[in-house]
Parts: sequence; structure tokens; C-alpha cells
Amino acid sequence: MEFLARPWPWYVAGPIVGLFVPALLLLGGREFGISASFRHMCAALLPGKADFFRYDWRRAGLWNLAFVLGIALGGLACAWDKGPVHISAATQSDLAEMGVRDFDGFVPFDFASLLTVPGSVCVVLGGFLVGFGARYAGGCTSGHAITGLACLEPPSLIAVLGFFAGGLASTHLLLPVVFAS
Repeated sequence: MEFLARPWPWYVAGPIVGLFVPALLLLGGREFGISASFRHMCAALLPGKADFFRYDWRRAGLWNLAFVLGIALGGLACAWDKGPVHISAATQSDLAEMGVRDFDGFVPFDFASLLTVPGSVCVVLGGFLVGFGARYAGGCTSGHAITGLACLEPPSLIAVLGFFAGGLASTHLLLPVVFAS
């Protein structure tokens, strides 16, 4: 049981996720993605408020709503766990070069900074860009990277390459600027 209580290595968890998704697709005709699940939740909670949410969300299945609830409950469970955050020495060294010094409960910013005008603008603008990008790309990172690639969809491969390029650019070009200020 100790194996279940600690994080699984990538070479175990990755293949499990890789096998789980085709099973969902083949056995249930279901797709796996966070943005689609949140869309179904919004359609259930805000019926008729926007054309994008006017559809029969029940046809997608209640499992989507259970999935979103599981994400929220998992986040709460992790928030209560006050154990140490395990970050490799190499990653700590790289982050220290960018200005991150405190790895106790690792949060790379001060929560109070979110309540400032610049912090609020960044959160709202960032949320808009993520939502717009997921809608424009026809799905979110998890939907394209897990379901799309499992289905051998060329647009998903292009989207995933774009996500990785954007992540690398943000990490190496934007984070040093953010942490320097």
C-alpha cells in the first residue's frame, strides 16, 4: 500500500494514462479533456445564458461533472497536505537563478500580489488568454495531449507542439522578467 501513498514515477503513470484514454474512447465513446468537462458544468449551471452553453449537456454524461468535482476535491485534499514539496536540486538551482528562493510549500509568488491592480490584471488577462486559446485550438492541453494524440489526430500534434513551445518561451523568457521585478 505504500506504493499507492506516494507519487508514481512517470514511466508507470504515463503508460497507465496512455492506456486509460483509448479504453474510454473505444468502450464508451468518450473524450477526455478538462475544458470540455468545464463546458458541460457551465451548461448545467448556466442554461441558456450563452449560445455556446445551449446544448443537452446530459448527453455528454454525468461522469464529466464527477470529473470536475474530483478535480476540485483533489485540489482541496492537496491544500490540506502540509508535507514538503519535493523538487529536485537541479530544478531548485534553476529556479533560484530566476529569483525563486523559498521552496517551503512552493508557491512562486506572493498571494497578496494577486490582490493588487497589476496582479488582478494578470489573472484576468491570463484567464482570458487560456480560455480563448482552448476555444481557438478546439480543446485544452489535456484534451489534445491525451485524447487527441491517442487518436493520432494531426491537429492535436500541432497544438501540443505549440503548447510546449509556449511553455518553454514562458519559462525562459517571461519568468526571468517577472521574478526580476
